[in-house]
Amino acid sequence: MKIEILDAAQDDLIQGFRFYEDREPGLGSYFLDCLSSDIDSLLLFAGIHPVIFGLHRCLSKRFPFAIYYSLEGKLVRVLAVLDCRSSPSWLRARLQDES
Repeated sequence: MKIEILDAAQDDLIQGFRFYEDREPGLGSYFLDCLSSDIDSLLLFAGIHPVIFGLHRCLSKRFPFAIYYSLEGKLVRVLAVLDCRSSPSWLRARLQDES
């Protein structure tokens, strides 16, 4: 199994880092560590998560973020890492752009 993180998902992680780092120095790094761990867990658990808006959705264990990914054979493609507090209509539109 291999994980590919698309540029849009990397941009999402950077935005999340900046948001939390602005709140408290060091919190952005903790955010990245936690989300990286959640993404790495897909090596073992990819495919068990529910399908939302046409993509698998893995919820982060520490932050209100969701990792949206697709499975293509032995490749886990992370398309987006989005704040769950966003409006559902915005999430749907964003994920349709990525699919």
